[in-house]
Amino acid sequence: MSRSETADTVATPAGDPDELGRPQRADARRNRDLLLVAAAEVYGERGVDASLEEIARRANVGIGTLYRHFPTRDALTEAVYRREVSLLCDGVDDLIANNAGDAALAQWMRRFAGYVAKKKGMAMALKSVLGADSELFTYSHQRIRGAIGSLVATAAAEGVIRDDVDAEDLLRAMSGICMATDTPGWADRTERLVDLLVDGLRYGAPGPRTGDASRNTDAGTSIPARKSGAAAGAP
Repeated sequence: MSRSETADTVATPAGDPDELGRPQRADARRNRDLLLVAAAEVYGERGVDASLEEIARRANVGIGTLYRHFPTRDALTEAVYRREVSLLCDGVDDLIANNAGDAALAQWMRRFAGYVAKKKGMAMALKSVLGADSELFTYSHQRIRGAIGSLVATAAAEGVIRDDVDAEDLLRAMSGICMATDTPGWADRTERLVDLLVDGLRYGAPGPRTGDASRNTDAGTSIPARKSGAAAGAP
C-alpha cells in the first residue's frame, strides 16, 4: 500500500494544527497556503480523488510537507472547502464599497456559480465522512446566507433592485442555475442566466438615491420606473 493510500485511511484529527491556533513560522504558513491553492486547482481539474503527490508538486513542496499540514486527504479537502467559502464571502464588503448595489450583487452571483462548480465533488466527499449536518456545512450555509443577505439589503436600500426581494429565494434560484455547472458551456450559460435574473431584480426598482448614481454599475444597466396608482393597472 502506498503512503498516499495509508494516509487516506488514518482517522481524521479533530482539527488542523493551523485551525487550532498554534503559532507557525511564515514559511510554514506560506506552504500551507500554497497547498490549498494547488489542491483547489487540481481538484477542479481531476476531482477530489486526484493524486496528493500531484498537489504537492503543483505547490512546489515535498509530499512530507503536505502530510505535516494535512495528515489525511479528508483534512486537506475540508481545509480547501473552508477556504473557498471564505474567498466567496470575505469580499462582500469590498464589492459593496466599490460598486452600485445591483452590480455588487451580480458580481457575487457569478462568483457563487464558480464556487458551486468547484465545491461539488468536495461536498460529496466530505458529507460521506462528516455527515450532511456537520459543523462545516452549518458554517458554510450561515456565511453564504449572510453574504447574499447583505448584498440584497444594500441593493434594495439604494433603490437599484425591487424592495420585495427575499435573499433566501434568490439563493434558491441561484442553486437552480448552478445545477448544470458540470455540463459543457456552463460558464457562458450561467453568465446569461445571472444577467436575466438580475434584470428581473431591477425591474420595478424605485431608482438609485441621490449620490448613488455615480457608483460603478454594470454596463448598459436600465432600471424601469415603478408604476403606481392607475398606471399600474393600465393595459
